[in-house]
Amino acid sequence: QVQLVESGGGLVQAGGSLRLSCAASGRTFSNYDMGWFRQAPGKEREFVAAISVIGGRTYYADSVKGRFTISGDTAKNTAYLQMNSLKPEDTAVYSCAAGPYGSARQSRQYDYWGQGTQVTVSS
Repeated sequence: QVQLVESGGGLVQAGGSLRLSCAASGRTFSNYDMGWFRQAPGKEREFVAAISVIGGRTYYADSVKGRFTISGDTAKNTAYLQMNSLKPEDTAVYSCAAGPYGSARQSRQYDYWGQGTQVTVSS
């Protein structure tokens, strides 16, 4: 059974940092893309960042470019999202996902999803 479990969310003041983790189990994601998406109340889910395990290519939404960094540890089957200079508009439930190589920004391409972790940024 494939599972993705996020951790690291919480409450932080504007300008602060958080590091999210996504631990994958049940299979090896050596040829997958790992992505992070977020959904704020009353809004649609939006792409945040993704990384291709093959080659390490990264993708970022314009709204987080320069502030967030996605990385992965294949030995631990874990993906990370380092979030710096957080803003109140970053408040959302953040979910990680795994999809076939090339999924990148396309949420509909992702096969597996975690339950999400809440990130709240106070002003």
